[in-house]
Amino acid sequence: MKTYTAKTLEEAIELVANEKGCSKEEVTYEVIEEKKTLLGFGNSVTIEAYVPQDIKDFIFDYLGNYFTELNQAVSIEIITEDDAYKIILDAENNAIIIGKGGQTLRAITNVLKGAVNNTFKRRVNLYVDVNHYKEDRYRKVKRIATRVAKEVRKTHIDAALDPMPNDERKVIHQFLNEFKNIKTESEGDGAKRHIVIKYADEGENTNEGAN
Repeated sequence: MKTYTAKTLEEAIELVANEKGCSKEEVTYEVIEEKKTLLGFGNSVTIEAYVPQDIKDFIFDYLGNYFTELNQAVSIEIITEDDAYKIILDAENNAIIIGKGGQTLRAITNVLKGAVNNTFKRRVNLYVDVNHYKEDRYRKVKRIATRVAKEVRKTHIDAALDPMPNDERKVIHQFLNEFKNIKTESEGDGAKRHIVIKYADEGENTNEGAN
């Protein structure tokens, strides 16, 4: 991140906004140094700051360098949605980027998240998809969850789904939260972590979010 110095914090933020061509409300900053003198003539504030476009630029450059080193030509589209970044990749051979069961795609996502979070010193919400593979996968797991939830509601017998990654469990938890008389829990560890769909009495509906 770049540093900016001005007489006051407000002026430092304004410097960032003017340079980036955005509103002051879009500036995220951290004060790293503040100097005050007795008469105030030498006062100054130094901040580290960035705006949403800086995150998009970082993601684009990071993935561009990543795939260049792998000698793969990949198109990169970054969409901002409610303070989150949706990255859509597309290549001649998307299967290589996705990997078996989406393992390679998850690895790329985790590496990118680590790099972005470390650079901007906060948790940045992002998710990576390859030619809408994840969207199709989410639709599939929702269909499965719907079928199983209806059976659980009918029989009152708990049902366990197959193990799946964190993002797919989160989709199901949120999706089934709207189902009457249904609650969800995650069980198991590591690669065996899975969702159990349970019958819930009236008013007991709950889910575990992304656990």
